[in-house]
Amino acid sequence: MVTRIALTGLASAVSVVSLTLTGPAPLTGPAAGAAPALPGSIRPPAGHTRPLEWGTGPLTVAALPRIAYVAHRGGAREVPENSMTGLMAAYERGTAHVLDFDTRLLRDGTPVVFHDETLNRTTYLGGEVRGLDAREWQGVRLRPKDALPGSWRSERPPTVAEVLDRFGGRIVLMLEAKDPRGLDRLAGLIRARGLTRSVFVNSNDPEVARRAHRLGLLAQLWRSARQLRTDRPERWRSYVDLLDVDHRARDADLVRAVRSGIGRVWAHTVVTDAQRDRVLALGCDGVITDAPGRLARAAQRGARP
Repeated sequence: MVTRIALTGLASAVSVVSLTLTGPAPLTGPAAGAAPALPGSIRPPAGHTRPLEWGTGPLTVAALPRIAYVAHRGGAREVPENSMTGLMAAYERGTAHVLDFDTRLLRDGTPVVFHDETLNRTTYLGGEVRGLDAREWQGVRLRPKDALPGSWRSERPPTVAEVLDRFGGRIVLMLEAKDPRGLDRLAGLIRARGLTRSVFVNSNDPEVARRAHRLGLLAQLWRSARQLRTDRPERWRSYVDLLDVDHRARDADLVRAVRSGIGRVWAHTVVTDAQRDRVLALGCDGVITDAPGRLARAAQRGARP
């Protein structure tokens, strides 16, 4: 049962997007609607300089630099989380090498981009996400946080297919399977677009990571600081491509993760220079952050890349 949440000033929430960090041009062409072609190399928007340069390699995980920056939920301190406009802003600003988003299933099995089990926190509606079908999803509208920089329009949360069509082949993606029942459906969407080497599929459950690996996907496993105290990550190295560790973990636990034999170890969810510098000094080779724009600017000023 979906219930309306009464809010004042609803009409004023619908506004034109103002991208305040780098001021990219208005979205046109593929960014404005139609799904883009899938190029084999990075092509920043015309006239736009990427603060973190990828070079011209193919857009798979093999093209990632030694230290990768990830826009967590698109960069949730800078853009509306898990929104198409927010992901597009993070992409056009060029402040991250990877775009992260969350996924859930609707009642009819449609995978959509959303974090919470309920609509209450980030939309103008209430009720469970899984209570809606694809037709009803068309009426959901995100409620951007007042604290975000700039002005953001209210928009429908995208489906996973829409995000894959918009960004697949243009940048590496990271999606969390909040509902493991949808893993087969997610695998089908990724395989159908030829993106099995371009999309990390994330879960907190080692068994879900194992399933993702068996489905031919790039398996990512995230672990909390508490879990890392007793984890033995070397047990997962045969099927985990990316270990996603809590930056608040003890030094010894982070070092054990780095030495586990898993190819990539990235730290979440980093928001300050000091947090970033610590995890990199301990050997992590990726930073998952809610503030990719701010950290990228700090790196340009001479902070450790």
